[in-house]
Amino acid sequence: MRLGELIPAPYRLLAKGVLLVVLAGGPAAITWQVQDWRYGSQLAEQGRLHSETLNQITLASAAQQRVEQDKRLALEQRLATSEQTHYRALSDVQRDQGRLRDRLATANLRLSVLLDATTGAGNGSVSAATATGGVVHGPTRAELDPAHAQRIIGVTDDGDRGLIALAACQAYAKEVSTPK
Repeated sequence: MRLGELIPAPYRLLAKGVLLVVLAGGPAAITWQVQDWRYGSQLAEQGRLHSETLNQITLASAAQQRVEQDKRLALEQRLATSEQTHYRALSDVQRDQGRLRDRLATANLRLSVLLDATTGAGNGSVSAATATGGVVHGPTRAELDPAHAQRIIGVTDDGDRGLIALAACQAYAKEVSTPK
């Protein structure tokens, strides 16, 4: 008697089906498993490379940001120094103008203008002030009224401030536009 005859027919049919599934599905399952391992390792490698690339980009970005911050700080320091210089010049001019105004107000100082020696008296020209007790050598001069002198000093003060502000603006524009 053969082994196949001892096993009832429905069980033989079931055993053949299982054997057929194992034989047919076994290589496919093994193939799927191998591909799963291979693709899994490839995906893991890609993930690792992606992480390294992102790390390098982050480090480069941080380094670039530090460089830009250093440049900005250096520019701010140069601008602060320039601002201090121009502020000092402005305060010096204001102090000098204040002293000049004070001296004009107390009559310690008088402003005068040169008169044209070729114009004759009596044709609307300003008469020259004569110094008492002395002879003036040199061109003829006329003293200005103290109120007019104060206004002139005010105009020159405004002009000096404008020139200092212009110099400060030019220095600022030069510092900002010059790459360093």
